[in-house]
Amino acid sequence: MSAVSVMECRGLGVGVARGPRLATVQAALRAGRFTAILGPNGAGKSTLMSMLVGERAPQQGAVLLDGCNLAALGMEGLARRRAFMPQDCAVAFDFTVQEVVELGRYPHRGQPSPREEAIVAEALALTGVAPLAQRNINTLSGGERARVHLARALAQIWEAPGDGRARWLLLDEPTAALDLAHQHHAMQLLRGWAREQGVGVVAVIHDLNLALRYADDVLVLGGAAGVFHGAAEKVLQPALAERIWGMRCDPVRGSDGTLQYIFVAAGALAA
Repeated sequence: MSAVSVMECRGLGVGVARGPRLATVQAALRAGRFTAILGPNGAGKSTLMSMLVGERAPQQGAVLLDGCNLAALGMEGLARRRAFMPQDCAVAFDFTVQEVVELGRYPHRGQPSPREEAIVAEALALTGVAPLAQRNINTLSGGERARVHLARALAQIWEAPGDGRARWLLLDEPTAALDLAHQHHAMQLLRGWAREQGVGVVAVIHDLNLALRYADDVLVLGGAAGVFHGAAEKVLQPALAERIWGMRCDPVRGSDGTLQYIFVAAGALAA
């Protein structure tokens, strides 16, 4: 049995080049698990994500994928096994939805799959945007565009590499523009890709209840309170929510047994 693929943050200094240190992260993120990155505004979540995808150099430390420094890995080879959905999904040109999803297959142009057309069609269908395939991407709502870019990212890593290495899917606030039903559909989809296909899924989200319901692990950037990493239900305790977000919460169990929180602002209780 092959070793589990790991993306390791080794003493990772999170912050812009000459700016303040937002966090120092020491954590191993594993393929086959869905890890949610959480924290208050300004804690460094998107900055950390930019380091995980190799777009920004850390202030110190390194990101290692299966023991290799990201900086030493070829971007083209990395793109064949790792896809990224950014927070800003603006498209400068008037591509159709189908053309945007087809861009996800660009890293495979040297060795295309015999299923290239089918992959694009299946990714469009999985994210519910197949009826929009011939629409101009810039005429869609924010939520529709987000689903298109999720389809593009999925298409990029649709098939497992021939060498058996794990795939990774990194997403920065993938549910921010989605309505309630599509938020849950997207999170179910991501959890399924992690558990059923062995993909390493890492997503920045804001909703603690979504993290509790769908994520296996969480990485919480808590500012002065520190960094917390581990199983979602063990880390996201009421005391931590109050300490980091200033929110009191009452734990409840859904009909399926999932832990969820009802939130009350700490200041509101004192008023």
